[in-house]
Amino acid sequence: MADADVVVIGAGAAGLAAARSLAERSFRVIVVEARDRIGGRVAWLPGARAFVPLELGAEFIHGPAAETRALLREAGAAAIDVGGAGWACDANGKLQREDDRFSKSAEIFERTRSLAVDESVDQFLRRFENDAAMRETLATARAFVEGFDAADPAIASARSIADELRSGVDSTVARPLGGYPPMFARLHEACTTAGVVTNLSTIVRRVGWRRGDVAVEVRTAAGEERTIRARAAIVTLPIGVLRHRGESEVVFDPVLPEAKRAALASIEMGDVVKVVLSFRTAFWERVRDGQHQDASFFRCMDQTFAAYWTQLPVRSESVVAWVGGPRATALARLSQGELVERALGGFGALLHETALAREEFAGGSMHDWHADPFARGAYSYLAVGGGDARVTLGAPVDATLFFAGEATSNDGQGGTVNGALETGERAAREVLVALHA
Repeated sequence: MADADVVVIGAGAAGLAAARSLAERSFRVIVVEARDRIGGRVAWLPGARAFVPLELGAEFIHGPAAETRALLREAGAAAIDVGGAGWACDANGKLQREDDRFSKSAEIFERTRSLAVDESVDQFLRRFENDAAMRETLATARAFVEGFDAADPAIASARSIADELRSGVDSTVARPLGGYPPMFARLHEACTTAGVVTNLSTIVRRVGWRRGDVAVEVRTAAGEERTIRARAAIVTLPIGVLRHRGESEVVFDPVLPEAKRAALASIEMGDVVKVVLSFRTAFWERVRDGQHQDASFFRCMDQTFAAYWTQLPVRSESVVAWVGGPRATALARLSQGELVERALGGFGALLHETALAREEFAGGSMHDWHADPFARGAYSYLAVGGGDARVTLGAPVDATLFFAGEATSNDGQGGTVNGALETGERAAREVLVALHA
């Protein structure tokens, strides 16, 4: 006899959204999660101020994000626009106001419409490198791909970047007031109230399946081996985990169909290094006669960390240091202490206040997503020729295996919390149809 109607693998945004949707329709749902917490690639630590957690993973809300905003309303929280001023280093390392960073990037990627076949971002941008007037635009476009998409320009699909920009997901940036913890607490509470059984610290080793029958072999933190049987499974594992081979890989038996494996090969997992720097005071608001009082973002491509941002519109003593793409991958050999040190030194140098930054420094926090065996990277992007790989990855297999997560989002929301939520609800609808049939 089956232990549940549906087993959901992963208690991140996609998994919890799917579990809630099904359980509220009276399906028996079991969620298995390898970590000892919910949230997946949304992770946080309590901050010095109430309602300002230290977000170690996903932090922002991109675009309309209807599902995210609805959950925030349920939780009694709200989304607030980031606003504030952007600053960037000029050729001499001096900070200058930068109000419209990415509109020119969007314009240049619009030219992908004329491509006969897809190209890498590198190959596409090289078409314009002899135009001196385009030099700054090309640098900004490359920075966008590496920083925002955590992508390697030598691999990333130029067409997919253009599609993302057209979707509007990059048009507005907000953050949850109080961070993501209230939203996830509400989502988890709703799951529990609806009868979802959540097993934390439970690692999936093998997914055996045939039509209408799934056997998920797991190992608990105590070392206990057990099998959970269900009529269907929703898989929300990150691309980095699905693609991993060798020790600790998740085995599907029988193997996934060729089309699904080809899709996995066309979706890459980007790298990010994110360090949250905590200070005794918001000293950057005072220096240079207060000109950075309303600064939200600082950008300097010549530093180890290409971007820093404050918590505006909430004023706090925390600053995030960020670098993505190949530059983040290259930092994998460094210890967390070395990364915090580089982030602190970089922020001080950016403001030309190195001594003051060290004097005000209260601590650094981060999570190594590259080394995390349950993530193996930050979030997904499409490789050259990826085309409909996200759609194919998200398609059900034999009305038994269903797939969700940001990597299966095909409307420009890949890499976002809302993309994960949306795909979790989509997978739940597909399960409903299949099991009722």
